[in-house]
Amino acid sequence: MKKPSSKIREEIARLQGQLKAAETREAERIGRIALKAGLGEIEIDETELLEVFEEMAERFRGSGSTHRKSTPAPVEPGEAQRPQGEA
Repeated sequence: MKKPSSKIREEIARLQGQLKAAETREAERIGRIALKAGLGEIEIDETELLEVFEEMAERFRGSGSTHRKSTPAPVEPGEAQRPQGEA
């Protein structure tokens, strides 16, 4: 039995609502992590930041896992923005 177009539209609207809610949860999660890492205090062009995020996403996609194989040392807020070689 075929669905009438009105039912399909209702289903699409419901799914769009679910998608928006899921994207909001994901954005809030990533945002909290970025702030903990000190990214909120760094002045960086959004295009450059997007490139870094894309590289990071590719790194994790390529590993076939969403979890790291080794646990890194904890990073204190602000520590991630120090230039290398500086203590």
